[in-house]
Amino acid sequence: MTRQADVAVERFAKGFSCSQAVFSAFSPALGLPADTALRIASAFGGGIGRRGEVCGAVTGALMALGLATGHADNDETSKAATYELVDKFLRRFQAAHKSVTCRTLIGHSMDTSEGLERAREAGVFKTICPHLVADAAEIVASILERK
Repeated sequence: MTRQADVAVERFAKGFSCSQAVFSAFSPALGLPADTALRIASAFGGGIGRRGEVCGAVTGALMALGLATGHADNDETSKAATYELVDKFLRRFQAAHKSVTCRTLIGHSMDTSEGLERAREAGVFKTICPHLVADAAEIVASILERK
């Protein structure tokens, strides 16, 4: 496992959301302090605020790619280059996991307290999510390494 994947899994195990764990594992090397990354990514856990939409490991990964390769000048060439890397990430993650949607990946909807409790009882945060966090971080690391 890459160092970033190790950091991401460790942060997830400490209670940070999947989006926080993945994004903050990359942010210091990209010029953004980890504590700032943790705050930025805090709304994206549980498939965006526990709505079960796009997996937080995916959103954290995409934020890392954006921070690494994104543009601030509205240049179409820069935008296209970033979108190409996003596409690579999404294709690889989806090929490995068949989805990028949180509720599909973990088999539970967490948008109610009952659904969240069922997910906890099923142990998905210990059995499924750490693997998604690690894989998202590994894919980002390999994309950035090749860039």
